[in-house]
Amino acid sequence: MSAEQLPFTIGEERIILKVKVFPKAGRNQIVGVRNGELVIRVQALASKGEANKELVKYLAKALSISKSEIEIVSGETSRHKVIHLPKTTKSALEEAL
Repeated sequence: MSAEQLPFTIGEERIILKVKVFPKAGRNQIVGVRNGELVIRVQALASKGEANKELVKYLAKALSISKSEIEIVSGETSRHKVIHLPKTTKSALEEAL
C-alpha cells in the first residue's frame, strides 16, 4: 500500500487516523481502505453516540490499547471521522490493514 493510500499519518505525538464508519452492520469488522480512509463496520445504531462508542471499543480491542487512548477529534455526528491514537499503535494498525 502506498503512503498516499494509507488512512493514517504520524504526527509528533499521535497517529492521526481517518475512518469511515458504517453503522448497523451484521458484525464489527475492518473492511479495508477506500479513498484514504479506513472503512469499519459496527453493529451499533448511529443514534445517541452508540456507533461511536462501539467504534472506540472495537478499535481498542483490535489494536490492544485502552479505550481512553482513542480520541475522536472530528466527525462525532458524521460517518467520516478523524481519530487520534497513541504513536505506539503504529505496528498494530499496520497489521490490521
